[in-house]
Amino acid sequence: MSDVELPSEYHRRLPYGERMSAEPLLGGPFFPFEGDLQVVPLDEPVLPEPPRAGEPGGIPCMTCAEPERGAIWADDQWILKGGLQNGLQMVALLVPREHYRLDNLPPELTATLGPMIQRVAGAIRRIDGVGRTHFNRWGDGSEHFHIWFLARPVGMMQLRGAMIAAWDDLLPPLPAEESKTNARTVAQALAELSGTPLGIATT
Repeated sequence: MSDVELPSEYHRRLPYGERMSAEPLLGGPFFPFEGDLQVVPLDEPVLPEPPRAGEPGGIPCMTCAEPERGAIWADDQWILKGGLQNGLQMVALLVPREHYRLDNLPPELTATLGPMIQRVAGAIRRIDGVGRTHFNRWGDGSEHFHIWFLARPVGMMQLRGAMIAAWDDLLPPLPAEESKTNARTVAQALAELSGTPLGIATT
């Protein structure tokens, strides 16, 4: 153990430097690995945490520097960045045009978030062969608020749940033309109500 002062009882009881057993995951219906797996040793906390992109001391916010880089659709409040997938039919990122965190989103923008999640999820389901749209938020990479959307292929029951992001890395890469077609499908579906297709969704 280092001399870092641990911030809570939860932290103090964790077995740093030890390997957890993979047994609770092995054989599960959503876990994509089998055989002799070894979990990496648990690292000690890094305190204070390093700054995220866009925070003081961190690298500049990439979304603010190039708002429409990778974008496939946008309106005056939201931008959808698409074509981020490897093996899934679509992985997309919804971001507000202005730099906000979740905790300081203005009420008028927050009021549009639920409808936007619904619209993006529905637009992704229009892609041929998509069964459901998964969405989630991880906030550790960038301070700029963002939500991830992942297309789950119809019938692919192993891809249910949290491991769908790992499956995106494991599945064969999506052909470039198919990726463009899917981006157009999503962007055009969103543009039926508002906004404009951008980037690869216009080619």
